[in-house]
Amino acid sequence: MNILVTGAAGFIGTNFVNYWRERYPADSITVLDALTYAGNRSNLEAMLEHNGFTFVRGSICDYDLVMEVMQKHCVDTLVHFAAESHVDRSIDGPDAFIETNVVGTHTLLKAAKKLWLDNGGGNGAGDGSANKAGSARRGGHHFHHVSTDEVFGTLAGDDPAFCELTPYAPNSPYAASKAASDHLVRAYHHTYGLNVTTSNCSNNYGPYQFPEKLIPLCLVNILQGKPLPIYGDGKQIRDWLYVDDHSRGIDLILKRGRVGETYNIGGNSEYTNIDAVRLLCQLLDEEFSENGSLRERFPDGPCAALDPASSLINYVTDRPGHDTRYAIDAAKITSELGYTPAERFPGGLKKTVRWYLENESWWQCILDGSYRE
Repeated sequence: MNILVTGAAGFIGTNFVNYWRERYPADSITVLDALTYAGNRSNLEAMLEHNGFTFVRGSICDYDLVMEVMQKHCVDTLVHFAAESHVDRSIDGPDAFIETNVVGTHTLLKAAKKLWLDNGGGNGAGDGSANKAGSARRGGHHFHHVSTDEVFGTLAGDDPAFCELTPYAPNSPYAASKAASDHLVRAYHHTYGLNVTTSNCSNNYGPYQFPEKLIPLCLVNILQGKPLPIYGDGKQIRDWLYVDDHSRGIDLILKRGRVGETYNIGGNSEYTNIDAVRLLCQLLDEEFSENGSLRERFPDGPCAALDPASSLINYVTDRPGHDTRYAIDAAKITSELGYTPAERFPGGLKKTVRWYLENESWWQCILDGSYRE
């Protein structure tokens, strides 16, 4: 494959590129990333040493650049991660979310249609029916769009989990912008015959996550002795998906997914936010108890004195429109493609804690802003 990965200097994109390079070293990977605040070029430094890897700095909203990159690198597979994704930021400033998530996705779709269909590169079947029985790559191209479970809205505690047929009901500007992009991807398949797939994932966690999201924010705050801000009562429920399991799910979709289909990728690990943070506190307590060097490296947190990290928990005013529960029903991708998450939340969280402890320089550069230099 000649793959274009958008947004690969961010959290999930970085992990996907590392996953793909390890498993498919013969494939060509081109990365397009605007390096906005959450994009970190240093995430990909090791990749630059590999033949067949190219980094391009630029916006997915730049049609001419997208066309140039896709033509130059003979792209036949596009994996689209690039997105504004932080709900709080979307509440304060929704314009950037509309621009990147809606206009940017449409720009990529236009370029893909031009190169793969209008220039004779695809099958052009009006509704993609020629490919319905097999994988999306039967037509020689594949546009995979990465979305979120937040497009489905919120669930009550006893509601069934989101499935692929759950009606969309986005409750934040972020979720609404992702829902709009999902619909555009679907429309380009049904109207023009573009070979597309979409995946809707649950809450990701793991290495390289920008420390504004719940787990890395609380982890770093514990190390620095800062409060752990918990919205409302902390009883909001999320399905936690280890980022490598997400990459494996996308891998299966790229190899065997049916054109025009949507697949939910979940972690089968529902936890309330407060229980997730308490587990994080427990794991850090254990790490500091077993490793005296951590107490020397991070003297400002309670763990350095072997006091419980949970003492930092601080309940704050809930954010507007905060969804109560997300849960993914992954039965479709499991039955059709054989997906099952390898990591349960406690084990994946322990891996995540150890990665952040071993990669202090990575997150310190973010905190002091030097990663932007």
